[in-house]
Amino acid sequence: MSWLPIALVAVPLLGALAAFVRAVRDSAVAWGIAVSAAVLVLAAALAAVFDYARPAEMQLQTDQPWIPGLGLRFHLGVDGVSLPLVVLTALLTFLCFVHLAGHPPEGGRTGGLVVTLLVLEVGMLGTFLALDLLLFFVFFEVVLVPMYFVIALWGGAGRRVAAVKFILYTLLGSAVLLIGLLVVWTQAGTLDMVALADRHGSGIARSAQILAFLAIGLGLAVKTPMWPLHTWLPDAHTEAPTVGSVLLAGVLLKMGSYGFARIAIPVLPEGAAALAPWLGAFAVAGIAYGSLACLAQRDLKRMIAYSSVGHMGFVLLGFASLTPVGMNGALFANVAHGLITGLLFFLAGAVKERYGTADMVRLGGGMLRRLPYVGSLLTFACVASLGLPGLAGFWGEMLALLGAFRPAAGLSRPLFLVFMAVGGLGTVLTAAYFLVMLSRVTHGRAVETVSPAAPLQPAPLESAAPLEPAGPLESARPGATGAAGAAVGVDTRDGAEPGQGRRRFRDATTHELAAWLPLVALIMLFGLWPKALLAVTTPAVQSLLGSGAAP
Repeated sequence: MSWLPIALVAVPLLGALAAFVRAVRDSAVAWGIAVSAAVLVLAAALAAVFDYARPAEMQLQTDQPWIPGLGLRFHLGVDGVSLPLVVLTALLTFLCFVHLAGHPPEGGRTGGLVVTLLVLEVGMLGTFLALDLLLFFVFFEVVLVPMYFVIALWGGAGRRVAAVKFILYTLLGSAVLLIGLLVVWTQAGTLDMVALADRHGSGIARSAQILAFLAIGLGLAVKTPMWPLHTWLPDAHTEAPTVGSVLLAGVLLKMGSYGFARIAIPVLPEGAAALAPWLGAFAVAGIAYGSLACLAQRDLKRMIAYSSVGHMGFVLLGFASLTPVGMNGALFANVAHGLITGLLFFLAGAVKERYGTADMVRLGGGMLRRLPYVGSLLTFACVASLGLPGLAGFWGEMLALLGAFRPAAGLSRPLFLVFMAVGGLGTVLTAAYFLVMLSRVTHGRAVETVSPAAPLQPAPLESAAPLEPAGPLESARPGATGAAGAAVGVDTRDGAEPGQGRRRFRDATTHELAAWLPLVALIMLFGLWPKALLAVTTPAVQSLLGSGAAP
């Protein structure tokens, strides 16, 4: 079954080429659903044939000459660290196409968006499957161009500035990453990631390890993103279309953190030990900064974007502890964040489409009454993201803090106890900003919400009757829309201004529920049964840490 990793990369690539050549228009989304469904089936088959008795070993490998003159090889494989991320990538991409079936892009050019997302899937899957350093770098870079176009062509009003900032930051980080990889190559004489991990730094001088870890860490930190290299993220998330935000938060950020687990820590253990205190310091700074920034936000999507800075800070803190517990927490938080934040951005997109705005003040409250399904799922996703026990968001953050409580030998425990305390404060602030947001948006009495681009005209007096929410699958009535076609609504219950129009709000549709409910189920599954994920990652983490693992 070693052909499965090749198929996972080849199928979306061939699907993108076929869609580009045929220039599909009317059937573009259906084609995207079919291709991404095939990739998801292949990912499920990969998970089914994976030998869970040996998760620390690289399995289903393909190792063929790529550029023989330079000793480069096309080397793919999967182990307990990469398997969950491969399945997560295939799942989120498929759900994004399902979402597109009910929400065609506002800017048109649906066929172009389908091609772009399939190319993006090639780069994301290849990054998690690559076992050659240069091949990893190639796939790592492949995602930049399609994501740039997703933001620049199908994003919001400030899409071009956000897209340029995204590409400049990530390209600069990639240049530094390449320097670090070349240092490893010149010192170790090989680009094979399996062989390098098995050596645990043998043959690479300590000074070279520190230099290489610094360069590789900076390159990966931009993509993760680590404070203060995060400033491209809020703009990119705010302006990206819904599917772009989901994949950016759910997968692209994981590519940076995956690089720490796959390359930086196991290949350069002495460099990791020397710079771990700095990594931990920047991690907890990101946790505190992200949480405080969320409290100051008015835009729902921007608040979720800043929350990613804080959540990914827990991932980096787990890596900085250099312990099996901390790294397991980081890998668990990776998957949990992908599921929860993917769901949050789906819901934020649905809210913005219905109200014509993502401004939490203008949303006006009362969503649970107006949109009971959307409001309930938004509440669930927020509660999961703030780390409620029994849901997936709890375990990763708890294990990362536990790793900081007892870091690896050679690291300053008092310093890491301070990191743990700051991280614990971050969890309190996380609960605070999500609860504040829910109190503003989902609870309270609904008030007028009008898109400034298209104010409603006065309606007949009989329209001021009390309004009941629409059914979950009921379409919105024809009426006023915002500049981009988003529904605009006015609540005219007691206390509303007289003479204003009203319209029914459309609750969750079939396509939306099909895209959201699988994420809800997985958030609950991993929250109630964390062993389903930890049993796969624990042996692999212990192998990657080698003899340097803490007891």
